[in-house]
Amino acid sequence: MTQQSKPTTTATTSTDTTNSTDFTHSTSTAAATSTPRSAHADEPTSSSVSAAPASRSRLAAPRPLGERRLWPRSFADRLTAPLPGLRGFARLAREAALRPGPEGLADIPRLPYEPAPLPRVDADTIAVSWAGHASWVIRIGGLTVLTDPVWSRKILGTPARITPVGVPWSELPRVDAVVISHNHYDHLDAPTLSRLPRDTPVLVPAGLGRWFRRRRFTSVTELDWWEAAELGGVRFDFVPAHHWSKRSLHDTCRTLWGGWVLTAPDARRVYFAGDTGYGHWFSRIGDRYPGIDLALLPIGAYEPRWWLGDVHCDPEEAVRAAQDLRARRMAPMHWATFVLSAEPVLEPLTRVRTAWEKAGLAREDLWDLPVGASRVLD
Repeated sequence: MTQQSKPTTTATTSTDTTNSTDFTHSTSTAAATSTPRSAHADEPTSSSVSAAPASRSRLAAPRPLGERRLWPRSFADRLTAPLPGLRGFARLAREAALRPGPEGLADIPRLPYEPAPLPRVDADTIAVSWAGHASWVIRIGGLTVLTDPVWSRKILGTPARITPVGVPWSELPRVDAVVISHNHYDHLDAPTLSRLPRDTPVLVPAGLGRWFRRRRFTSVTELDWWEAAELGGVRFDFVPAHHWSKRSLHDTCRTLWGGWVLTAPDARRVYFAGDTGYGHWFSRIGDRYPGIDLALLPIGAYEPRWWLGDVHCDPEEAVRAAQDLRARRMAPMHWATFVLSAEPVLEPLTRVRTAWEKAGLAREDLWDLPVGASRVLD
Protein backbone atom coordinates (compact mmCIF):
# COMPACT_ATOMS: atom_id res chain seq x y z
CA MET A 1 0.00 0.00 0.00
CA THR A 2 1.03 3.64 -0.31
CA GLN A 3 3.47 4.42 2.51
CA GLN A 4 2.83 7.02 5.23
CA SER A 5 5.44 8.89 6.80
CA LYS A 6 0.94 -11.48 32.66
CA PRO A 7 -0.04 -7.91 31.46
CA THR A 8 -0.77 -4.80 33.48
CA THR A 9 -3.99 -2.87 32.99
CA THR A 10 -4.75 0.81 32.61
CA ALA A 11 -8.18 2.13 33.49
CA THR A 12 -8.94 5.80 33.04
CA THR A 13 -12.33 7.42 33.33
CA SER A 14 -13.55 8.56 29.94
CA THR A 15 -13.56 12.27 29.16
CA ASP A 16 -14.18 11.91 25.44
CA THR A 17 -15.17 15.26 24.03
CA THR A 18 -15.94 13.84 20.60
CA ASN A 19 -19.00 11.92 21.78
CA SER A 20 -22.00 14.18 22.12
CA THR A 21 -24.21 11.30 23.27
CA ASP A 22 -23.35 9.45 26.48
CA PHE A 23 -24.45 5.82 26.19
CA THR A 24 -23.31 4.94 29.69
CA HIS A 25 -26.75 5.59 31.17
CA SER A 26 -28.88 5.54 28.03
CA THR A 27 -32.36 4.10 28.42
CA SER A 28 -33.62 4.97 24.95
CA THR A 29 -35.10 2.33 22.67
CA ALA A 30 -34.84 2.17 18.89
CA ALA A 31 -37.62 0.58 16.91
CA ALA A 32 -36.55 -2.38 14.83
CA THR A 33 -38.21 -0.72 11.87
CA SER A 34 -36.27 2.53 12.18
CA THR A 35 -35.22 3.97 8.84
CA PRO A 36 -31.54 3.34 8.13
CA ARG A 37 -29.40 5.86 6.36
CA SER A 38 -27.63 5.16 3.12
CA ALA A 39 -24.47 3.13 3.40
CA HIS A 40 -22.67 5.96 1.62
CA ALA A 41 -24.25 8.87 3.47
CA ASP A 42 -21.89 11.43 4.92
CA GLU A 43 -23.85 12.07 8.10
CA PRO A 44 -25.88 9.76 10.34
CA THR A 45 -29.60 10.41 10.64
CA SER A 46 -29.86 9.49 14.33
CA SER A 47 -28.37 11.50 17.15
CA SER A 48 -27.43 8.22 18.78
CA VAL A 49 -24.77 7.76 16.11
CA SER A 50 -23.30 11.17 16.80
CA ALA A 51 -20.31 9.45 18.32
CA ALA A 52 -18.66 9.73 14.89
CA PRO A 53 -15.40 11.66 15.14
CA ALA A 54 -15.72 15.42 15.30
CA SER A 55 -11.99 15.96 14.86
CA ARG A 56 -8.79 14.03 14.28
CA SER A 57 -6.88 15.70 17.05
CA ARG A 58 -7.99 13.66 20.03
CA LEU A 59 -9.06 10.11 20.77
CA ALA A 60 -11.32 9.08 23.62
CA ALA A 61 -9.63 8.35 26.92
CA PRO A 62 -9.72 4.62 27.67
CA ARG A 63 -12.76 3.49 29.61
CA PRO A 64 -12.37 1.40 32.78
CA LEU A 65 -11.91 -2.30 32.18
CA GLY A 66 -14.85 -4.38 33.35
CA GLU A 67 -17.14 -1.35 33.65
CA ARG A 68 -20.86 -2.25 33.83
CA ARG A 69 -23.08 0.01 31.76
CA LEU A 70 -26.67 0.45 30.66
CA TRP A 71 -27.40 0.34 26.94
CA PRO A 72 -30.32 1.02 24.62
CA ARG A 73 -32.64 -1.91 24.08
CA SER A 74 -31.88 -1.87 20.34
CA PHE A 75 -29.15 -0.64 18.03
CA ALA A 76 -31.31 -0.81 14.91
CA ASP A 77 -30.76 2.91 14.36
CA ARG A 78 -27.11 2.08 13.56
CA LEU A 79 -28.07 0.07 10.47
CA THR A 80 -26.76 1.52 7.22
CA ALA A 81 -29.16 -0.47 5.02
CA PRO A 82 -32.54 -2.18 5.54
CA LEU A 83 -32.50 -5.77 6.70
CA PRO A 84 -34.16 -8.28 4.34
CA GLY A 85 -37.90 -8.73 4.73
CA LEU A 86 -40.16 -11.68 4.07
CA ARG A 87 -39.96 -11.18 0.31
CA GLY A 88 -36.20 -11.41 0.45
CA PHE A 89 -36.30 -14.63 2.45
CA ALA A 90 -38.85 -16.06 0.03
CA ARG A 91 -36.65 -15.19 -2.95
CA LEU A 92 -33.63 -16.71 -1.24
CA ALA A 93 -35.48 -19.96 -0.60
CA ARG A 94 -36.87 -20.01 -4.13
CA GLU A 95 -33.49 -19.50 -5.75
CA ALA A 96 -31.57 -21.73 -3.32
CA ALA A 97 -28.92 -19.04 -3.58
CA LEU A 98 -26.75 -19.51 -0.50
CA ARG A 99 -24.58 -22.42 -1.63
CA PRO A 100 -22.31 -22.83 -4.64
CA GLY A 101 -23.02 -25.63 -7.07
CA PRO A 102 -20.82 -28.69 -7.50
CA GLU A 103 -18.40 -26.80 -9.74
CA GLY A 104 -18.00 -24.10 -7.11
CA LEU A 105 -17.17 -26.69 -4.46
CA ALA A 106 -14.76 -28.65 -6.64
CA ASP A 107 -11.81 -26.45 -5.62
CA ILE A 108 -12.04 -27.24 -1.91
CA PRO A 109 -8.89 -29.43 -2.11
CA ARG A 110 -7.02 -26.46 -3.60
CA LEU A 111 -7.80 -24.06 -0.76
CA PRO A 112 -4.55 -22.81 0.79
CA TYR A 113 -3.86 -24.56 4.08
CA GLU A 114 -0.31 -24.43 5.43
CA PRO A 115 -0.24 -24.72 9.23
CA ALA A 116 3.08 -23.88 10.82
CA PRO A 117 4.33 -23.12 14.33
CA LEU A 118 3.56 -19.66 15.63
CA PRO A 119 6.50 -17.28 15.26
CA ARG A 120 8.53 -16.47 18.33
CA VAL A 121 8.10 -12.81 19.16
CA ASP A 122 9.12 -10.29 21.78
CA ALA A 123 7.19 -7.34 23.18
CA ASP A 124 8.36 -5.10 20.35
CA THR A 125 7.13 -7.41 17.58
CA ILE A 126 3.73 -7.53 15.90
CA ALA A 127 2.77 -10.83 14.29
CA VAL A 128 -0.49 -12.23 12.97
CA SER A 129 -1.47 -15.87 12.45
CA TRP A 130 -4.62 -16.87 10.58
CA ALA A 131 -6.52 -19.70 12.25
CA GLY A 132 -9.28 -19.45 9.61
CA HIS A 133 -12.40 -17.36 8.91
CA ALA A 134 -12.19 -14.25 11.16
CA SER A 135 -10.05 -15.92 13.84
CA TRP A 136 -6.59 -14.42 14.19
CA VAL A 137 -3.85 -14.79 16.76
CA ILE A 138 -2.41 -11.28 17.04
CA ARG A 139 0.83 -10.76 18.99
CA ILE A 140 1.12 -7.10 19.82
CA GLY A 141 2.84 -5.17 22.60
CA GLY A 142 3.72 -8.39 24.39
CA LEU A 143 0.08 -9.55 24.40
CA THR A 144 -1.56 -12.48 22.63
CA VAL A 145 -4.99 -11.42 21.37
CA LEU A 146 -7.61 -13.64 19.72
CA THR A 147 -10.15 -12.15 17.33
CA ASP A 148 -13.59 -13.78 16.97
CA PRO A 149 -12.19 -17.17 18.02
CA VAL A 150 -13.98 -20.09 16.36
CA TRP A 151 -12.11 -23.38 16.78
CA SER A 152 -15.22 -25.55 16.37
CA ARG A 153 -15.54 -27.92 13.43
CA LYS A 154 -19.14 -26.88 12.84
CA ILE A 155 -21.30 -23.89 13.73
CA LEU A 156 -25.06 -23.56 13.84
CA GLY A 157 -26.73 -23.45 10.44
CA THR A 158 -23.72 -24.23 8.24
CA PRO A 159 -21.89 -27.30 6.94
CA ALA A 160 -18.67 -28.30 8.67
CA ARG A 161 -15.43 -26.43 8.03
CA ILE A 162 -13.89 -27.02 4.63
CA THR A 163 -10.37 -26.44 5.98
CA PRO A 164 -9.16 -27.47 9.44
CA VAL A 165 -8.32 -24.89 12.08
CA GLY A 166 -4.94 -23.47 11.15
CA VAL A 167 -3.59 -23.05 14.69
CA PRO A 168 -4.09 -25.95 17.13
CA TRP A 169 -5.54 -24.77 20.42
CA SER A 170 -2.84 -26.68 22.28
CA GLU A 171 -0.16 -24.56 20.60
CA LEU A 172 -1.56 -21.20 21.65
CA PRO A 173 0.42 -19.19 24.17
CA ARG A 174 -1.48 -17.78 27.11
CA VAL A 175 -4.34 -15.70 25.73
CA ASP A 176 -4.17 -12.19 27.20
CA ALA A 177 -7.34 -10.80 25.59
CA VAL A 178 -10.18 -11.65 23.23
CA VAL A 179 -11.98 -9.17 20.97
CA ILE A 180 -15.40 -9.91 19.47
CA SER A 181 -16.85 -8.06 16.48
CA HIS A 182 -20.50 -9.16 16.79
CA ASN A 183 -22.71 -12.01 17.93
CA HIS A 184 -23.29 -14.08 14.77
CA TYR A 185 -22.45 -17.75 15.30
CA ASP A 186 -19.48 -17.75 12.94
CA HIS A 187 -17.87 -15.03 15.07
CA LEU A 188 -19.11 -15.78 18.59
CA ASP A 189 -18.62 -19.48 19.34
CA ALA A 190 -19.57 -20.67 22.81
CA PRO A 191 -17.69 -24.02 22.66
CA THR A 192 -14.44 -22.26 21.75
CA LEU A 193 -14.81 -19.56 24.38
CA SER A 194 -15.56 -22.19 27.02
CA ARG A 195 -11.93 -23.33 26.67
CA LEU A 196 -10.64 -20.03 28.04
CA PRO A 197 -9.99 -19.25 31.70
CA ARG A 198 -12.92 -17.22 32.97
CA ASP A 199 -10.66 -14.35 34.03
CA THR A 200 -9.48 -13.80 30.43
CA PRO A 201 -10.18 -10.16 29.50
CA VAL A 202 -12.80 -9.95 26.76
CA LEU A 203 -13.64 -6.77 24.87
CA VAL A 204 -17.04 -6.81 23.21
CA PRO A 205 -19.61 -4.59 21.48
CA ALA A 206 -22.17 -2.68 23.52
CA GLY A 207 -24.89 -4.95 24.84
CA LEU A 208 -22.96 -8.21 24.51
CA GLY A 209 -21.47 -8.23 28.00
CA ARG A 210 -24.43 -10.08 29.49
CA TRP A 211 -23.78 -13.07 27.22
CA PHE A 212 -20.26 -13.39 28.65
CA ARG A 213 -21.19 -12.74 32.25
CA ARG A 214 -23.82 -15.49 32.06
CA ARG A 215 -20.92 -17.78 31.18
CA ARG A 216 -18.99 -16.56 34.24
CA PHE A 217 -16.40 -14.42 32.50
CA THR A 218 -15.21 -11.92 35.07
CA SER A 219 -13.37 -9.29 32.99
CA VAL A 220 -15.83 -8.11 30.35
CA THR A 221 -15.55 -4.65 28.81
CA GLU A 222 -18.35 -3.38 26.55
CA LEU A 223 -17.67 -0.49 24.21
CA ASP A 224 -19.63 1.73 21.88
CA TRP A 225 -18.28 2.95 18.56
CA TRP A 226 -15.23 5.21 18.89
CA GLU A 227 -14.64 4.13 22.50
CA ALA A 228 -11.49 2.47 23.77
CA ALA A 229 -9.98 0.41 26.55
CA GLU A 230 -6.35 -0.26 27.38
CA LEU A 231 -4.63 -3.44 28.49
CA GLY A 232 -0.93 -3.89 29.08
CA GLY A 233 -0.10 -0.72 27.16
CA VAL A 234 -2.07 -1.82 24.08
CA ARG A 235 -5.06 0.32 23.13
CA PHE A 236 -8.25 -1.33 21.83
CA ASP A 237 -10.60 0.99 19.93
CA PHE A 238 -14.05 -0.24 18.87
CA VAL A 239 -15.00 1.23 15.50
CA PRO A 240 -18.09 1.16 13.25
CA ALA A 241 -18.94 -1.45 10.62
CA HIS A 242 -21.70 -1.87 8.05
CA HIS A 243 -23.36 -4.96 9.51
CA TRP A 244 -25.98 -6.10 12.05
CA SER A 245 -26.48 -8.59 14.88
CA LYS A 246 -28.78 -11.51 15.62
CA ARG A 247 -28.44 -14.76 17.54
CA SER A 248 -32.02 -15.89 18.13
CA LEU A 249 -35.54 -15.19 16.89
CA HIS A 250 -36.13 -12.14 19.06
CA ASP A 251 -32.79 -10.34 19.47
CA THR A 252 -32.23 -8.61 16.11
CA CYS A 253 -29.84 -5.68 16.59
CA ARG A 254 -30.05 -5.91 20.40
CA THR A 255 -26.25 -5.82 20.55
CA LEU A 256 -23.85 -3.67 18.57
CA TRP A 257 -21.39 -4.73 15.86
CA GLY A 258 -18.09 -3.27 14.71
CA GLY A 259 -14.36 -3.69 14.20
CA TRP A 260 -11.27 -3.07 16.30
CA VAL A 261 -8.14 -0.95 15.97
CA LEU A 262 -5.30 -2.29 18.11
CA THR A 263 -2.52 0.19 18.79
CA ALA A 264 0.81 -0.98 20.19
CA PRO A 265 2.83 1.09 22.67
CA ASP A 266 5.06 2.20 19.76
CA ALA A 267 1.93 3.47 17.89
CA ARG A 268 1.86 0.75 15.23
CA ARG A 269 -1.69 -0.29 14.39
CA VAL A 270 -3.63 -3.36 13.29
CA TYR A 271 -7.23 -3.00 12.15
CA PHE A 272 -9.59 -5.99 12.43
CA ALA A 273 -12.78 -5.34 10.48
CA GLY A 274 -14.93 -8.22 11.68
CA ASP A 275 -17.90 -8.55 9.32
CA THR A 276 -18.76 -5.51 7.24
CA GLY A 277 -20.08 -4.26 3.96
CA TYR A 278 -18.36 -1.46 2.09
CA GLY A 279 -19.18 2.13 2.93
CA HIS A 280 -18.17 5.46 4.35
CA TRP A 281 -16.91 4.21 7.71
CA PHE A 282 -13.60 3.05 6.25
CA SER A 283 -12.42 6.53 5.32
CA ARG A 284 -13.53 7.84 8.70
CA ILE A 285 -11.61 5.11 10.49
CA GLY A 286 -8.56 5.94 8.40
CA ASP A 287 -8.90 9.61 9.33
CA ARG A 288 -9.30 8.85 13.00
CA TYR A 289 -6.48 6.30 13.20
CA PRO A 290 -3.83 7.31 10.67
CA GLY A 291 -0.98 5.00 9.84
CA ILE A 292 -2.73 1.62 10.03
CA ASP A 293 0.06 -0.87 9.38
CA LEU A 294 -2.13 -3.88 8.63
CA ALA A 295 -5.83 -4.19 7.81
CA LEU A 296 -7.48 -7.58 8.31
CA LEU A 297 -10.40 -7.38 5.89
CA PRO A 298 -13.17 -9.84 4.90
CA ILE A 299 -13.33 -10.93 1.27
CA GLY A 300 -15.81 -13.85 1.28
CA ALA A 301 -19.50 -14.67 1.80
CA TYR A 302 -20.67 -12.07 -0.73
CA GLU A 303 -22.99 -13.83 -3.21
CA PRO A 304 -25.75 -13.16 -4.05
CA ARG A 305 -25.09 -9.43 -3.90
CA TRP A 306 -28.78 -8.51 -3.65
CA TRP A 307 -28.81 -10.42 -0.36
CA LEU A 308 -25.35 -9.83 1.10
CA GLY A 309 -24.04 -6.69 -0.59
CA ASP A 310 -24.91 -4.33 2.27
CA VAL A 311 -23.28 -6.42 5.00
CA HIS A 312 -20.35 -8.27 3.38
CA CYS A 313 -17.59 -6.79 1.21
CA ASP A 314 -16.75 -8.53 -2.00
CA PRO A 315 -13.02 -8.76 -2.88
CA GLU A 316 -12.98 -5.56 -4.94
CA GLU A 317 -14.69 -3.63 -2.15
CA ALA A 318 -12.20 -4.99 0.37
CA VAL A 319 -9.35 -3.56 -1.70
CA ARG A 320 -11.17 -0.22 -1.89
CA ALA A 321 -11.64 -0.36 1.88
CA ALA A 322 -7.91 -0.88 2.38
CA GLN A 323 -7.28 2.19 0.24
CA ASP A 324 -9.89 4.23 2.12
CA LEU A 325 -8.22 3.23 5.38
CA ARG A 326 -4.83 4.17 3.89
CA ALA A 327 -3.56 0.92 5.35
CA ARG A 328 -0.01 -0.05 4.48
CA ARG A 329 -0.87 -3.73 4.09
CA MET A 330 -3.98 -5.89 3.80
CA ALA A 331 -4.55 -9.48 4.89
CA PRO A 332 -7.75 -11.10 3.56
CA MET A 333 -9.97 -13.17 5.85
CA HIS A 334 -13.54 -14.52 6.10
CA TRP A 335 -13.12 -17.04 3.34
CA ALA A 336 -11.79 -20.62 2.81
CA THR A 337 -13.28 -21.85 6.08
CA PHE A 338 -17.08 -22.12 6.06
CA VAL A 339 -19.43 -22.26 3.07
CA LEU A 340 -21.71 -19.34 3.89
CA SER A 341 -22.74 -18.11 0.45
CA ALA A 342 -22.96 -18.89 -3.25
CA GLU A 343 -19.60 -17.84 -4.73
CA PRO A 344 -17.16 -20.62 -5.72
CA VAL A 345 -14.88 -21.37 -2.79
CA LEU A 346 -11.64 -20.26 -4.47
CA GLU A 347 -13.07 -17.18 -6.18
CA PRO A 348 -12.45 -14.68 -3.34
CA LEU A 349 -8.69 -15.25 -3.56
CA THR A 350 -8.45 -14.91 -7.33
CA ARG A 351 -10.62 -11.80 -7.34
CA VAL A 352 -8.79 -10.03 -4.53
CA ARG A 353 -5.45 -10.64 -6.23
CA THR A 354 -6.80 -9.25 -9.49
CA ALA A 355 -8.33 -6.22 -7.78
CA TRP A 356 -5.09 -5.53 -5.92
CA GLU A 357 -3.11 -5.61 -9.15
CA LYS A 358 -5.62 -3.41 -10.98
CA ALA A 359 -5.38 -0.86 -8.17
CA GLY A 360 -1.64 -0.60 -8.82
CA LEU A 361 -0.71 -1.67 -5.29
CA ALA A 362 2.55 -3.37 -4.37
CA ARG A 363 2.14 -7.15 -4.44
CA GLU A 364 4.18 -7.63 -1.27
CA ASP A 365 1.62 -5.57 0.67
CA LEU A 366 -1.16 -8.08 0.01
CA TRP A 367 -0.72 -10.70 2.70
CA ASP A 368 -2.95 -13.39 1.20
CA LEU A 369 -2.05 -15.98 3.81
CA PRO A 370 -2.94 -19.65 3.69
CA VAL A 371 -4.98 -20.87 6.64
CA GLY A 372 -2.46 -21.54 9.41
CA ALA A 373 0.23 -19.17 8.16
CA SER A 374 1.78 -16.21 9.97
CA ARG A 375 3.46 -12.94 9.08
CA VAL A 376 5.57 -10.60 11.17
CA LEU A 377 5.39 -6.84 10.72
CA ASP A 378 8.72 -5.24 9.92
